[in-house]
Amino acid sequence: MPQPHAHVPHHGTQHAPHHGSQHDPRHRHDAEGQADMLDLDAEVLSEHIAAITDWLPLQTPPGRIVDLGCGTGAGTFALLDRFPTAHVTAVDSSAEHLQRLRDKARALGLEEHVRTLRADLDGADWPDLGTPDLVWASASMHHMAHPDRALRKVHDTLAPGGLFTVVELAGFPRFLPASAPEDRPGLEERCHAASDQQHAEHVTHRGADWGAMLAAAGFALEAERTLTVSIDGSHNEAVGAYALAGLRRIRGSVAEVLDAEDLAALDRLLDTDSARSILRRDDLAVRTERAVWAARRD
Repeated sequence: MPQPHAHVPHHGTQHAPHHGSQHDPRHRHDAEGQADMLDLDAEVLSEHIAAITDWLPLQTPPGRIVDLGCGTGAGTFALLDRFPTAHVTAVDSSAEHLQRLRDKARALGLEEHVRTLRADLDGADWPDLGTPDLVWASASMHHMAHPDRALRKVHDTLAPGGLFTVVELAGFPRFLPASAPEDRPGLEERCHAASDQQHAEHVTHRGADWGAMLAAAGFALEAERTLTVSIDGSHNEAVGAYALAGLRRIRGSVAEVLDAEDLAALDRLLDTDSARSILRRDDLAVRTERAVWAARRD
């Protein structure tokens, strides 16, 4: 059934705001690019996402799960792999992302275990999410305008004794060594610094103390951990594609503020026909950290 347009942050690593209407070709192109990035994120980091689901402090397997800001389904399918009898309500604002998630569920024979919901989690009235045993929010809470209010809503939605898992990035992934590219060493860090400055004005809750915020919302903080990600990309084509997509999205946010020589060097990396293309490098890696909090409703 079609859902009314609303806003909820998208799951994944990097997000650019949508511009235009659902019928604007620029909107479709941006949504498709973001969906591709989320799919690559899920593919490259699948072992690390599985490590988080294995770590969850659950006494019994959850029967009902909600994935807030599900994107194209990285968390949804990792949770169903861990808990195959569960039913997941996958929530996002992007119709394109939810359609891609439904297509994956159908291809995997999991459509009976997945319900998608397009909903507004920054609004005063939340959708009916049932009474889940587990709520999962990966890289989505910091995008909310009022995360403290959302945390209280999650608390009241959970079944008594239910678990809320918040996964946040300690930073966007890095892909290049510090000495690269040879003509502009340290380029990637300068791009991230410029991007962080741009995002700080619009994403004010990145880096928040989620443990304290969960406690303030009435949760009992049960466990937390930081997962260090380091993946060698020298023999992994997906890492090259992931690096290309990630740096393309960063370029979109820093092009107007980046030094002209840095921008030119970045464009050479992003030119897939160039001899200096990032896809031609054999020294790529994925380096980042993910922080995880598991909190229980008493």
